[in-house]
Amino acid sequence: MPHSETEVPPSAESSADQPQRLPFPPVTYSHILHCSYHDWQPRYRSLTPKSRSIPLTASFISYLRADGIVLPSDNPTPTDDDNLDTFSDDGADELPDPSTEWAEIHTQIQTTISELGGIVTPKLNWSAPKDATWMAATNDLQCRTPNDIYLLLKSSDFISHDLELPFDDCVPDTVESTAMPNVPYHLVLRKYVNFNPSLEFRCFVRNRVLLCICQRDQNHFDFLLPLRDTLGSRIQAFFDEKLKDTFPDPSFVFDVYIPPPHQRVWLIDINPWAVRTDPLLFSWLEILNMKDPIGIQEEDDAEEQFVRLSLNGNSITGVQAEAVEDSAPSDTEDVDTEDADEDAPFFPEFRLIKRDDPEAYAFTTPQYSAHKLPKEVVDASISGPGGMSEFLGKWQDILAQQAQESDTDSEGGQ
Repeated sequence: MPHSETEVPPSAESSADQPQRLPFPPVTYSHILHCSYHDWQPRYRSLTPKSRSIPLTASFISYLRADGIVLPSDNPTPTDDDNLDTFSDDGADELPDPSTEWAEIHTQIQTTISELGGIVTPKLNWSAPKDATWMAATNDLQCRTPNDIYLLLKSSDFISHDLELPFDDCVPDTVESTAMPNVPYHLVLRKYVNFNPSLEFRCFVRNRVLLCICQRDQNHFDFLLPLRDTLGSRIQAFFDEKLKDTFPDPSFVFDVYIPPPHQRVWLIDINPWAVRTDPLLFSWLEILNMKDPIGIQEEDDAEEQFVRLSLNGNSITGVQAEAVEDSAPSDTEDVDTEDADEDAPFFPEFRLIKRDDPEAYAFTTPQYSAHKLPKEVVDASISGPGGMSEFLGKWQDILAQQAQESDTDSEGGQ
């Protein structure tokens, strides 16, 4: 399904003169790979929250792609000293444990969760399963067990896109090499941090110029407006010192987090300069038409060939360059504006949601609502009441098991 924001409504006067698609430069395979977490994070390790990246095997990728949600068993293997009656379940059909095909990955995930303090948030190369948090008992990305992670990954459309269509609408880097590159998939586990969403910002870079910034959470926060200049200066300095000359591509989008006392900037993610990246408080057409210092200078140079400013008494008028040359020196005085333009600093637009903005209190459609039905639910509904009942039964068992494990962990910590 095409993205609605890619279409530009034609003018009532002349639709032929209006572009029908956004004027994006071609998005290359290499640009998408450069925005993959496994590619950029090692370069900026000291700027990012603590995380671990686990290379994934073909068998684990097949598990994520497979239909249905089958989770590994969390039951311990019985021993001779155990009462075997407690492990018997006559008449029950036991599904094979899928983790036997990728036991090493399963063990790595368990070990990493423990190393990172017992709670992590997962993502693949580009996306976190934010659209699937409704499937989790905690209704967020907090994961305490491998099964918490598997449930989110297998229920997410974002993850499916990473797996199936990472190079959607992209072009080869060269005419000679048209083959789509293989993606080295990684599972990224980040140490859980209770981020204040009001202090997360999305930043748009074109031609190595920080063009504009906006808040990521689409709610109004009174305290942000007085901090706008401080936060903008922090982000600009961070970009100039850390990202401007080190990221491989000249245009990209990056997300940052600036916790109190707003002295340090954390790099959270790097996203493609492409329609697939949400422009949030802007529109992509608006961003693409913004002037940066290079564009402003080119426009000024073009105008300089034809127009100058002339002082006539107390008024300022625009006159053709040829007319200036024909005018008497006593009647005309040229005003040199070139130096002023060069000295004027460029400031990126920093957009925040104001109190009276329609979006100020997120009364619109809930975030990711278009992705809140995983494929398994749709398939189950198509297969009839029995299929849906069976799926809901499995889902309820999963949530009940997670709730019981959370209660056990809480009792153990008291």
